[in-house]
Amino acid sequence: MSKFMLGRKAGMTQIFDEDGIVIPVTVLECGPLYVVQKKTDETDGYAAVKVGFEDKKRVNRPKQGEFDKAGVTPKCVLREFHTDEAYEPGQEIKVSDMFEVGDQVDVSGVSKGKGYQGSIKRHGFSRGPMSHGSKYHRGPGSRGSSATPGRVMKGKKLPGQMGFERVTVQNLRVVQVDGERNILVIRGAVPGPKGGLLEIKTSTKVRG
Repeated sequence: MSKFMLGRKAGMTQIFDEDGIVIPVTVLECGPLYVVQKKTDETDGYAAVKVGFEDKKRVNRPKQGEFDKAGVTPKCVLREFHTDEAYEPGQEIKVSDMFEVGDQVDVSGVSKGKGYQGSIKRHGFSRGPMSHGSKYHRGPGSRGSSATPGRVMKGKKLPGQMGFERVTVQNLRVVQVDGERNILVIRGAVPGPKGGLLEIKTSTKVRG
């Protein structure tokens, strides 16, 4: 079964297992999701389900017609997930319907944006000498390749925009599931700031 969910990052904390060992965990506020559209191989060329997350006050008329057809209120976030399960428009999907303790999941989100940063912070470069005679402290160093090819090669690590990009953390284990409060507790850290939108799916590379 292909499992999926949308949620918001509530923050990190720690819990204790049966042996008294501290486990760092991230708390996610997940769902409920509502099925907006069911896509099939016959009509769309692939099998997927389109779900909505979090209510929205106003949408344009085409979107309003789409939500009315599914029988759900307008949603702020829409996402598609590939699945062969028989979901019907208007169906509610809770986190407790999807995940259980012990599942391994991949969590995707947008990382924290850190603005324009130098090569030391962005890529971990070493700095130059800080002594009195040095005139080169935090620069990126030599970038050229002499006369041949006489240009900076593609992919060269240089200063630039850091963060604010899609990141996926794989093989995180589900520690707790609270269906009443729509809470999912995952071992380890996930991308993004508090309140950031996250996609949780079954791991593609399951560890033994």
